[in-house]
Amino acid sequence: MYSDPKECLYCTNNDTLRDLMIEIAPLEVSRVFLFKEQTYRGRCLVAYNKHVNDLFELTDEERDAFMKDVTRVTRAMDKVFHPEKINYGAYSDKLSHLHFHLAPKYVGGPDYGGTFRMNPGEVYLTDAEYAEMVEAIRAAL
Repeated sequence: MYSDPKECLYCTNNDTLRDLMIEIAPLEVSRVFLFKEQTYRGRCLVAYNKHVNDLFELTDEERDAFMKDVTRVTRAMDKVFHPEKINYGAYSDKLSHLHFHLAPKYVGGPDYGGTFRMNPGEVYLTDAEYAEMVEAIRAAL
């Protein structure tokens, strides 16, 4: 299923996007966001700048640039949050805009050793806490 760019939350920067995430920074070929739902402390998302449906649609150069952005974000996440592991998810069954979910996992933490849940709806922070996380990630990028 291919989504229409005019209805895509990443392309339109709509209210749904702002309800779910906080934009941290533009990158070389993508944007990085902090998920507001923070069951997985430090969870971020990297969305490709153009409305591309799948990784295989990119040229080798575009793919390499996107993966460089993803790697840049995970390095920043590792520096700021020190997770045991970062899980990567590229799900886009209903919203076919290339993006990666980056979910830090911690020993003894939620779903450690298993698949992270898309939106558990369990942990939300204060505006000040979000701002602190955004600044820490931004500084580490």
